[in-house]
Amino acid sequence: MDTIASLFSFITVPVSYVIVFFHTLYGKVFGPDSGWAWGLSIVSLVIVIRIALIPLFVKQIKATRGMQTLQPEMKKIQERYKNDKQRQSEEMMKLYKETGTNPLSSCLPILLQSPFFFALYHVLNGIATGKTVGAIDDRLLESARQAHIFGAPLAAKFTDSAAKLESLGATTTNVKIVTAVMIVLMSASQFFTQRQLMTKNVDMSVKTPFMQQQKMLMYVFPVMFAVFGINFPVGVLVYWLTTNVWTMGQQMYVIRQNPTPGSKAQAAFLERLTTKLVKNGGEKVRRGERNIIKAIVAKGRDRNDNERKFINGLSKAGLAASAEGLVSKSDSAVAVLDGDESTGTGGGTARRQQPKRQSKSQRQSGAGAGGGQAVSKSDETKTSLTKSDDTADAKPKTPAKPAGAKQQPGTGARSKAKSGQRKGQQRPKHPSKK
Repeated sequence: MDTIASLFSFITVPVSYVIVFFHTLYGKVFGPDSGWAWGLSIVSLVIVIRIALIPLFVKQIKATRGMQTLQPEMKKIQERYKNDKQRQSEEMMKLYKETGTNPLSSCLPILLQSPFFFALYHVLNGIATGKTVGAIDDRLLESARQAHIFGAPLAAKFTDSAAKLESLGATTTNVKIVTAVMIVLMSASQFFTQRQLMTKNVDMSVKTPFMQQQKMLMYVFPVMFAVFGINFPVGVLVYWLTTNVWTMGQQMYVIRQNPTPGSKAQAAFLERLTTKLVKNGGEKVRRGERNIIKAIVAKGRDRNDNERKFINGLSKAGLAASAEGLVSKSDSAVAVLDGDESTGTGGGTARRQQPKRQSKSQRQSGAGAGGGQAVSKSDETKTSLTKSDDTADAKPKTPAKPAGAKQQPGTGARSKAKSGQRKGQQRPKHPSKK
């Protein structure tokens, strides 16, 4: 352990100095030996680390969005080259290179936060074992060992024996209650963070293995925190609970302000944005909103249902979104009605109305009423298929047969057209053909 700690001394020593700096500030308010002074020092350390990681968090969001967008293409590659793993890997790397996506970017904040977590754990473990670390000398070490949070020392663990807890000035009951509550809160915050990511910020129109992985992690991570949490000192539990709460709040802000396209969060965001733009006439558009509108306009017909509804809502209010992401009033605003039944103000073309389908009895009655005559549009105009009166009169008439005589097929006038035969006056067969 000491060998590993010496390798990470370049992080452990700065962490100890940051804790001592905040302890000096909070010690003037709560007292140098107070558990609140040491506990708030750990919380402040978390805030400093997470603020420093905000640029990496932004890259993580972009990388995650890029991976979500590429899921359909990745699935096609896996199905196409399922028997050739090498070709599959080459095509995946080619896809990443073309789109500028790095799968490791989504893990960078966690990987970079891990050394700070290890450094804090080493500092608090040194306090528990009575060893000085970095800027924490013997005087600060004794002060930290006497610091309690709700009756539990910062260096105490859930698995510590009663004798060790008694040497730290605490009882087994207090330590187990405090650590158990903190472990439950830590696991619950992790579960809620993953759950809001799955239920609000995932494109539900595309079913991919990525969604199944996220769903699995939603249950795996809280269990891991609960298992490993019983071996963490109280100070480390304070650190991890604080960073989970920070992550949860940070993710809620991102989901609300920059949701994933096609998700429920995007539908709610665009609805709020439409109400705001209609209210102020499109005059006040923030930079982040402008980028989102610009991306929606650039998609054209590739917009999802939420984005189509947003464009149509602006059009109905007499507003139009430009390619620069700005929204302005327009007298002839036309909505891009992709899949919408309305046509907008002066926009779109009227739909062709299909003729009403008739029943078989209606078709037969209509054919019988026609008496075999050709149906024309008007008395003055005739189609090219209708014979003229002069031609019809010039043809020889077939002699009428007595009543009761059986009519030969193919001769005489027909009262009804047979199935598949053209309606109207039929040309009689030649007398030689019987």
